[in-house]
Amino acid sequence: MSVTPTPAPPASAWAPLRLAAFRSLWLAVLASNVGTWMQTVGAQWLLVDQPNAPTLVALVQTASMLPVLLLALPAGALADTLDRRRLLIGVQCFLAAVGVLLTALTAADRMPPALLLTLTFALGVGQALTLPAWQAVIPELVPREQLVSASALGSISVNLARSVGPAVAGVLVAQAGVAVVFAVNTASFAIFAGALLRWRPDRPDGAAMPERFTAALRAGGRYVRHSPVVRRILLRAALFVVPGSALWALLPLVASHRLGLGPGGYGVLLAALGVGAVAGALVLPRVRRALTASQLLLVAGLVYAGVLLVLALVPVPALVTVALVPAGLAWMTVLSTVNAAMQLFLPGWVRARGLSVYQMVFAGGQALGALAWGALGELAGLVAALAVAGAAMAVAALTVLLWPLRETRGVNRDPAVYWPEPHLTLDAHPRTGPVLVTVTYTVPPERQDAFVEAMRAVGRSRRRTGAMRWGLFRAGERAHGFVEVYQVPSWEEHLRQHGGRLTGADRAAEERARALTEGEVHVSHLLPADEP
Repeated sequence: MSVTPTPAPPASAWAPLRLAAFRSLWLAVLASNVGTWMQTVGAQWLLVDQPNAPTLVALVQTASMLPVLLLALPAGALADTLDRRRLLIGVQCFLAAVGVLLTALTAADRMPPALLLTLTFALGVGQALTLPAWQAVIPELVPREQLVSASALGSISVNLARSVGPAVAGVLVAQAGVAVVFAVNTASFAIFAGALLRWRPDRPDGAAMPERFTAALRAGGRYVRHSPVVRRILLRAALFVVPGSALWALLPLVASHRLGLGPGGYGVLLAALGVGAVAGALVLPRVRRALTASQLLLVAGLVYAGVLLVLALVPVPALVTVALVPAGLAWMTVLSTVNAAMQLFLPGWVRARGLSVYQMVFAGGQALGALAWGALGELAGLVAALAVAGAAMAVAALTVLLWPLRETRGVNRDPAVYWPEPHLTLDAHPRTGPVLVTVTYTVPPERQDAFVEAMRAVGRSRRRTGAMRWGLFRAGERAHGFVEVYQVPSWEEHLRQHGGRLTGADRAAEERARALTEGEVHVSHLLPADEP
């Protein structure tokens, strides 16, 4: 990987808010996040007195997050191939329509658990389509040096919502009923849509030659499969979220059954989590200067594990409330760290698809984890489920010693268009394929081992940017000759490699390999013989 000096941190963690477009959309997203947390509290509180309450309450989180698991990659492909602004506006209109239906049926007292979970799933579908598009829009709103601050502000938005939303929802549930909570959430979608309508991007969203949907899906999957950095980020996210989801899945039952609290008390517990997360976002820049990203994940994971054990062992509302503050700090620390790493590493052409896979891991871990912890709570009791989750979180945190998070802030992810334009004697249609590309090198004997090693990084670059297969071979009839061969699905895909998929890091990897060669490098493009 090409490493450049790490940019200096921004003068202020609030710097992105000085940009009018980012500020307007950030406030709208904050309103939407508040509504989402109010929705979750209202839905869970409708179910706490139902038969099989532990499973039903946990299924609210599962129904919210499962669509992200199922639709993340298609949503990312849509966000990378369509106008993101228009996509976001359309999705908010869909969410508002679902919210109106949910509010009306709840007000009419016609909301059985199955229908509530179905409509919650529909809201989750809208969120699945929103998340990658919004995450991919952020780098268009702020300069690259402010991306870490923008990611932290995203965490602050989520956790401010977590502080305010549940507390307000608890009051509204107690004073006016759940239907009012659902109505406020519906209004939040309209607020976000209005902010998007007012935003006018400086340049057209999307590529000059939009990708076809199925090709975009495959390209996104190839990128993640052949990017060790992305896979490690996803692993760290999964190892935290799966045991960490126990707190969110079981906290309503801890509040009502173990601590004897009503909806207002449950809102206070969630507010404590949010307060800790917001406080953590303010001190995190200073902590990052003292600890590496992996050390942050280790400390945060162990703190979160300790809080899960406190929930299991201490049935005192005041102590539980205090303990939830560092849990919120730990949750925000881990998620902002891994999210910023993804934002900084992913190149623009595949950013939404990469972030959608991250969201898929995050939401899938929460959805499946919540279901598992809810089932364990019903079978073995809340104390046993929380204790097991705490032990699992501690073990997961310690695995950072074996699989640390890789540093990405100094990696050059800027687009690099440096391949010469191919000149063919044939008139190739964009969908002609597959295309076989061969690159011939001459390497002196004393450099051949180093060349083979350097070409491993080149091979990963080819696969990330479009190659289905890649190989490096020795030329049997030519002394010191090497032939690189890779297959691309279509001529269109190969032109994308030429025209914007490569980054400065890819260029540096090729330059390291070519520095070990001598003479000219010859490139050939082989097209199918059975196509005109």
